[in-house]
Amino acid sequence: MIRLAVCGAAGRMGSRIISLAKLDNQLKVDLALEQKDHPKLSIQIEGLTITDDESKLAKVDCVVDFTQPQATLQHLSKCILYKRPIVIGTTGFSDIEIKTIIKASKSIPILLSPNMSIGVNLVFKLVKDLASLLKDYKIRIIEKHHIHKKDAPSGTAKQIAKIINEISGKKIEDIQSIREGDIVGDHEIIFDSQFDTIWLKHCAKSRDIFAQGALAAAKWLVNKKSGMYSMQDCLFTK
Repeated sequence: MIRLAVCGAAGRMGSRIISLAKLDNQLKVDLALEQKDHPKLSIQIEGLTITDDESKLAKVDCVVDFTQPQATLQHLSKCILYKRPIVIGTTGFSDIEIKTIIKASKSIPILLSPNMSIGVNLVFKLVKDLASLLKDYKIRIIEKHHIHKKDAPSGTAKQIAKIINEISGKKIEDIQSIREGDIVGDHEIIFDSQFDTIWLKHCAKSRDIFAQGALAAAKWLVNKKSGMYSMQDCLFTK
């Protein structure tokens, strides 16, 4: 049984991770963590009391974090202290913050992904193939999310642009971000030439795809050595 801590337990993603973990007999959420002064502290969620006591991270096997950059780095420091692996689904990190995470991976296993969805990670692989074959095509990205999403472009869109840049040398400047309604997450990559247009699109129907991916990542990461890992490693590395 893998004992989990969920950081951001009262949020949309955190609450779904806790609910879905209850359906997996390999997992048990022992800690529902939120920031100090959070309005839902001490409230029960799936039989757990939401707490801000970070010292309890010492008693779990793996940490799953879907919060904000500053909070994630705070939790990361505790994971280093207690030698606990951490799955990070938080987005919106600065370059300096990413360097902090990479440095921390020398001490503990860290899986960082802008998108935990299995489907989206398949899209990442397809983007690599298309970018290597369609080097003369103009490429643009459109991403749509709910009105509450704070970062734009999305972490997923940035990762797609990064993959394209690494494979083809093209820096994608044309990323359109749309924030409306309660859209879970849509990403569209358009490869355009004078002869044809190719669309690659992924639409998330439920946040459960991210929660399921995060739980799969936690199960995969828990016995790994210190290092920096991605969802691609989790899904496609034996």
